[in-house]
Amino acid sequence: MTSPNPSAPPSEATLILDAPAIERALKRIAHEIIERNPQLTRVALIGVPSRGILLAQRLATHIKNFGEVAVATGVVDVAMHRDDIHIRSQMPAVRATQLPAKLEEKTLIMVDDVLFSGRTCRAAMDAITSFGRPARIQLAVLVDRGHRELPIRADYVGKNLPTAYAQRVYVRLQEVDATEGVWLEKI
Repeated sequence: MTSPNPSAPPSEATLILDAPAIERALKRIAHEIIERNPQLTRVALIGVPSRGILLAQRLATHIKNFGEVAVATGVVDVAMHRDDIHIRSQMPAVRATQLPAKLEEKTLIMVDDVLFSGRTCRAAMDAITSFGRPARIQLAVLVDRGHRELPIRADYVGKNLPTAYAQRVYVRLQEVDATEGVWLEKI
């Protein structure tokens, strides 16, 4: 049975992270980013649509509060760089990519909600490198559910959540979903 609100997780899904737990995870990731990147002025948080953009903005706020440095944020659209585009029934929505100037001097931290196969991350790196060559690319995710199909590992993880293929992870954020949390559902 599906929820009447399409942005709400199904009623039979199990809550994994509530809103305060998401904020604690993001604050921890922000501290880790500050520790691993001593030159914060050269860091940019690049969100992968759609919820990765919101998470990048939240991380930027936490970094400014803790590290007293305003880091740039941006967006990387992966729609035309996905390796499954030829088998999709509909063309994905294309969004504008917004990256900082002079990529060669920047550490870009890609931010996404869930890391699963690694294919979205690979598409994001392809999209970024079509604009230039950053000094470094790192990856921050709210949830790492495993099942990698590519040799990709997140540098910053809010929650490691071992899952089965027959499960689905729902991330909902207040700004777009009118609810907040991470849920796990058996399909």
